[in-house]
Amino acid sequence: MKPMDTLRDRSPTFSGFGSVLRHDFPASLVVFLVAIPLSLGIAVASGAPLVAGLVAAVVGGVVAGCLGGSAVQVSGPAAGLAIVVSDLVQTYGWRATCMITIMAGALQFLLGLCRVARAALAVSPAVVYGTLAGVGVTIALAQLHVVLGGSPQHSALANIIELPAQLLANHSHAVAAGLLTISVLVVWGRLPRRIRAVPAPLAALTITALASATLSWDVTHVDLAVDPTVWTSPLWPQGDWHGIAAAVLLIALLAGVETLLCSVGVDKLHTGPRADLDRELTGQGVANMISGVLGGLPVAGVIVRSTANVGAGARSRWSAVMQGLWVLTFAFGFAWTIRYIPMEALAALLVFIGVQMVNLVHIRNLRGHGEVPIYLVTLAAVVFIGLAEGALIGIGLAALLALRRLTWISVTVNAEPDGRRHVVIGGSLTFLGVPRLVSGLASVPAGVPVDLDLNVDFMDNAAFEALHMWRLEHERLGGTVDIDEMHDEWYTLAAKGVRVFPAKTPPVTPDHWWLPWADRRRRRPGPCRTSALTRHAHAHGPEQPELVVGAREFHRRTAALVRPILTRMASKQEPSHLFITCADSRVVPSLITASGPGDLFTVRNIGNLVPRHGAAPYDDSVVAAIEYATTVLGVRTITVCGHSGCGAMAALLGGAVNAEELPGLRRWLTHGHHSLARYIMTDSTGEDAGPLDRLCRVNVIQQLDNLRTYPGVDALVASGRLELVGIYFDIAQARVHMLTGQEAAEDLPVG
Repeated sequence: MKPMDTLRDRSPTFSGFGSVLRHDFPASLVVFLVAIPLSLGIAVASGAPLVAGLVAAVVGGVVAGCLGGSAVQVSGPAAGLAIVVSDLVQTYGWRATCMITIMAGALQFLLGLCRVARAALAVSPAVVYGTLAGVGVTIALAQLHVVLGGSPQHSALANIIELPAQLLANHSHAVAAGLLTISVLVVWGRLPRRIRAVPAPLAALTITALASATLSWDVTHVDLAVDPTVWTSPLWPQGDWHGIAAAVLLIALLAGVETLLCSVGVDKLHTGPRADLDRELTGQGVANMISGVLGGLPVAGVIVRSTANVGAGARSRWSAVMQGLWVLTFAFGFAWTIRYIPMEALAALLVFIGVQMVNLVHIRNLRGHGEVPIYLVTLAAVVFIGLAEGALIGIGLAALLALRRLTWISVTVNAEPDGRRHVVIGGSLTFLGVPRLVSGLASVPAGVPVDLDLNVDFMDNAAFEALHMWRLEHERLGGTVDIDEMHDEWYTLAAKGVRVFPAKTPPVTPDHWWLPWADRRRRRPGPCRTSALTRHAHAHGPEQPELVVGAREFHRRTAALVRPILTRMASKQEPSHLFITCADSRVVPSLITASGPGDLFTVRNIGNLVPRHGAAPYDDSVVAAIEYATTVLGVRTITVCGHSGCGAMAALLGGAVNAEELPGLRRWLTHGHHSLARYIMTDSTGEDAGPLDRLCRVNVIQQLDNLRTYPGVDALVASGRLELVGIYFDIAQARVHMLTGQEAAEDLPVG
């Protein structure tokens, strides 16, 4: 089983005290071991007392765990807030920063009560990921100076400028401690699984602390500086209230968005109840208020600890709560051990965390949607300008690109061999796209016949007026315009004066795509509706093969609609059904089953026959398909589909196959002799169906029995991992019947 599948199988449901002991208790210990070093490191990056990181870990675990809306999410101090907190500490002082945290928590609580949590997800993930990546780069640049034995500069740009001098200077033991920590963090993930049971951050800090003590390195040791039992009250910040309000808003929104995105991400790792985002936001608000009162860092949902929690088998919120209690126990009983940790080791841990926040997976995902520029611009702005400014720049750029996509249109004009012009207009036709629309239509020569395809999902009045006036003018000069609308009839309704609702409609497949070519060649009535297939067949001449014309029709109308789906499944097929049916041209599997690409692994032959195992003449084609579908693809169902008026069954019934003219067909139909024998032995009393249709149904049931002659298929069916299904398609009635039981006559209509 894949690691991700393992995570998803962990269902966060509480099933009693035994479940807590078996699942949540061990998971809480794992998360506790991860939380201690991360909380200390984030406190260092924030410029706050180290105890503040432990307080936030305790409150995030206990309070947010109890009151939040996610069963397995773990909250605590977040690296994404470190830069903001650091600026606040330098501007207002630590005690005032605690008061700002309290106010930010109150704002989160109110937002949660107003049920606006879903609105936070409207922020582009490219902006969020870019912001977090920028924070990671800023943290890594600052702490890299500490690793090299120096001090962080006042800005990321200054840190970059000063970095060469730091690299060339003599750093002695400080560098050794930092490099050892990073080396352990990098190598730890490649060690055997038993060793990796100890979290990498804890292992790295422990190994570096032991090495520095054993080798007597001259390093700076960590000190809590503040007794956990001593409480310092928050202080009202002094300064311009606009800046204070902006700081409260920034902490509340950044922590809230990070928490909600974490909740959505964690939901993908398990199959239990989904997170209640509004409750999660109110719970985080209460946790931030309590954390600020107790002198802790701001709290947010943290993906690293949450993923570790799910991976360790957590089933309920008790894991997060117990994790917070373990941190509390550590703070009061074992805080003295922290003084053995070199400060350079914590700085190296922060460098490693900062680099990991630049997630290449996010970049790959964003590239397919054209949002990498948003990510990169946001990242650069956060690093070189500031967190709030960078986030606003990213949001503004995302809004501009979204507006550009919404107003983008394309106008292509192609000359056909007979002198006609084929015009395709695509996109959203709004007043912003009118200049491009008019410019494109101006290239159409006057007086020529025009076939115009409108592939648009919206048209406002300005766009309609521009298009309609062009059409009237073109027809006045002797030309003709046939308009074919591929989505809703925006132009037709507007021309009739019918109210057009200003709502975008989802793309739909072209009208009558299921019709035979001959039917689609006929012109449909109406002033604005002309079959594109008709125009293409006419333009390319009667000698053009129907299949080629149909392929062109697919490229023009359907390819763009199905391309995202086919691109996603291009590297792998995962069908759920092996579908065995007749080669009859009137049976279209995707049509009668309403299936799409990737659903059916299809085998077609004369009479939908399945040769019995070892039967002569031997047929490798059908056997190979069965073996591949059941062994490699792991299909869950094999369906045999027969149909009315089957020519193969008629040949069996009448014995009318000429051995000289059709020797291959005669040999193949010997595999249907068992169906014929079963038909003869079947009681036909009370049946309305004629002999041919009754044999067609009996044949389906017989092929299901033939499938059971294959040992692999029989074993899968016996174990319940494979189902055999028979269906019968009545062509004249366009009706699908499910065949059941032992008798083919006992069928159930599907629709």
